[in-house]
Amino acid sequence: MKKVSLLFVLALVIPSLPVSASTTTDQTKLTLINTITGDISPKSVQASNNGLVSAHNMMYRHSVTIYDAETMELKNTVPDSVNLSKFGYSKYPGIYKGAPVEGAYSPDGKYLYFTNYAMYGRGFKKEGHDTCSPASGFDSSYLSRINLAKNEIDAVYPVGSVPKVVKVTPDNKYILVSNWCSYTVTIISVETQKTIKSIKIGRYPRGISISSDSKYAYVAEMGGNRIHQINLESFDVTFIPIGPNPRAISLSPDDTKLYATLNISGKVIAWDLQTNQAIKTVATGKSARSLAISSDGSSLFVVNFGSGTLSKVRTSDMTVIQNIKVCAEPIGVTYDSSTSRTWVACYGGSIKVFANR
Repeated sequence: MKKVSLLFVLALVIPSLPVSASTTTDQTKLTLINTITGDISPKSVQASNNGLVSAHNMMYRHSVTIYDAETMELKNTVPDSVNLSKFGYSKYPGIYKGAPVEGAYSPDGKYLYFTNYAMYGRGFKKEGHDTCSPASGFDSSYLSRINLAKNEIDAVYPVGSVPKVVKVTPDNKYILVSNWCSYTVTIISVETQKTIKSIKIGRYPRGISISSDSKYAYVAEMGGNRIHQINLESFDVTFIPIGPNPRAISLSPDDTKLYATLNISGKVIAWDLQTNQAIKTVATGKSARSLAISSDGSSLFVVNFGSGTLSKVRTSDMTVIQNIKVCAEPIGVTYDSSTSRTWVACYGGSIKVFANR
């Protein structure tokens, strides 16, 4: 009798065996495995890479929804409402609502920080706008912190006007927030829980990425054509002439390359940080918005707002290896290393989850 291998039998019984550990992400295909709906309007999604994925639902839902990364089931819905006076801001009595834009997890997995586009309640009179400057006089806003053990907001931090992206340094020393209308980046000390620095960026700061050794932060000036490299020890700033309208940025795992979406042109650029020059640019679709990178660094995931597509880009040669019609107005994307899945936020009210296999 002919012998049948165990792997062959398993493949028949379990057709979706996990990808081999030797297989890089650029050798797999994106496959839609779930569409999440509900009371959501996600501006962004963010993976903790240790079991959670969150969606940040703006002023349309006033909530952050938190999902199990493996089962993709809703675990908790955290309202953005907060009693500011409870946290020492006595001129704001009562309950205030926010508008969650983007999120970032603390390296120890205890907290989720999220930016609020604006605050709503007594004393806040001039909500921010996408077209603005520091002279516009829009209200300043707050960064909120969710305690993930309690699923409630346990800290707030004053930031600038229309805060967008938040990132935490890998050493858990600083929290950085880009302030769209203030043209600044706020740097908050985790130890003191206070702002220690506000750095001028220029028109419309947005994307932030931080080196794995926590020495440098990179901030995209979306209203210009450069990336600001901030030394997180001296706070000196140098510039990278990346190209017009950079929105989202990500570093390679070894910190030698920087990838950025160029929103208006619908392109993604790879930049060599060692030689300080462009490597290659590739077109992905109309209005390239958010960007995520696989944990092995072999693939980029880009959502193209105007095209309604998700692009998978191979980083070794900056070639689009997959382009999927995903939904109307895809706005956010994240890669979860614990499951090798890519989550896409659809502004209209859904989240698409793709396996890489």
